[in-house]
Amino acid sequence: MHTPLLCLLGFGAWTLLVAVLGIVTPRVLAVAMGTAPEGGFPADVPHGSDRYRRTMRAHLNCVENLPLFAAVVLTGAVVHADSPRMDALAITYLAARVAQTVIHVASGSRAAVNLRFTAFVVQAVCLVWMGVLVARTLGAAAAV
Repeated sequence: MHTPLLCLLGFGAWTLLVAVLGIVTPRVLAVAMGTAPEGGFPADVPHGSDRYRRTMRAHLNCVENLPLFAAVVLTGAVVHADSPRMDALAITYLAARVAQTVIHVASGSRAAVNLRFTAFVVQAVCLVWMGVLVARTLGAAAAV
């Protein structure tokens, strides 16, 4: 069960990296250079470039999906739902999450939106499949 836990850690690190490089750093630089006031980033008002706004949404996507992945991975770890399939699904999930974020930040084009959606579907399939594997393990343990 080490691989899914490492992927969970990687997902958390990725979410933090997106925030630090894509949101925090530009804000700190804008304030330091005097191009924005310290309180010049209200959450309910669009600000910044299109790429900056896409980065904020991509980060929010990570934040929204991290607990779902964590629930499945951590439950799997508790019930010892280790298998090569679980490992492969966790790796695929993380790769698709990173791809979705990179595509989201890179472009808002129609092609990018379609690729991003494809990455999302891959994540959803992986998460459901992992959940089924965990549920089967949990059911088998309960039957004993």
